Amino acid sequence: MRWWDIEPVLELERELFPHDAWSPALFWSELARARGPHATRRYLVAEDGAGRVAGYGGLAAAGGTGDVQTIAAARDHWGTGLGARLLTALLTAATDFECHEVLLEVRVDNDRARRLYERFGFEVVGLRRGYYQPGNVDALVMRRPADTAPDTAPDTAPDPASDPATEHQGTTTHG
Repeated sequence: MRWWDIEPVLELERELFPHDAWSPALFWSELARARGPHATRRYLVAEDGAGRVAGYGGLAAAGGTGDVQTIAAARDHWGTGLGARLLTALLTAATDFECHEVLLEVRVDNDRARRLYERFGFEVVGLRRGYYQPGNVDALVMRRPADTAPDTAPDTAPDPASDPATEHQGTTTHG
């Protein structure tokens, strides 16, 4: 993800997460930590064949732990595998950062996302009450050891990432 991706990412963010969308300042802050020799973040976008942002994801790394900060895909890309592709890229980034484990939070009511994360070896390790605001929705904390291999069986269910992430034939990902 580059600075010129922020506006189209924000449009998708607001569409997918109308009640708890990230602010422009938060994306700018995260991108500021994604460049240079001391980078601790990796943010990427996926574009469709027309160059439209179809999805995005971000990972923070600190002290040997990666944290999936955000992952999402446009609704017209749900069920195509983009979520799995974005998550794979974020897990690769965690390896690049020499993380020993990766954590993430997922809404308790987001069964599709949870299934994706479980397929990738994430397990529930905790609960954060009222994590998603302003709706006061709880989050499951999930953890994946670095040496866990994802299930390689084909995905037949729509793919999530906060209900939004999936892959589209011809979609490209760049960070």
